[in-house]
Amino acid sequence: MRSLVKVMSYLAWLTQLGLSAAVPLAGFVILGVWLHRTHGWGAWIVPVGIVLGLMGAAGGLYSGFKTLHRLSRQEEKPHAEGFNHHD
Repeated sequence: MRSLVKVMSYLAWLTQLGLSAAVPLAGFVILGVWLHRTHGWGAWIVPVGIVLGLMGAAGGLYSGFKTLHRLSRQEEKPHAEGFNHHD
């Protein structure tokens, strides 16, 4: 049961990691296309949206991997026995 909870936890982190990459990229591209079509901004705004989206996705991935690495290092540390839990 404990391993199933751990697997589900990692699955949730993997989903969060994917969303943290996909949402900024899609959001900035959609914003760039919307600004180009509705407000008549030049075609240059779409590549700017792509670059900003890639930067946002990279930041989200970096933050997610950093947190995942920190969590995996915490699992490797042996837990100290509490005062009331000794033999």
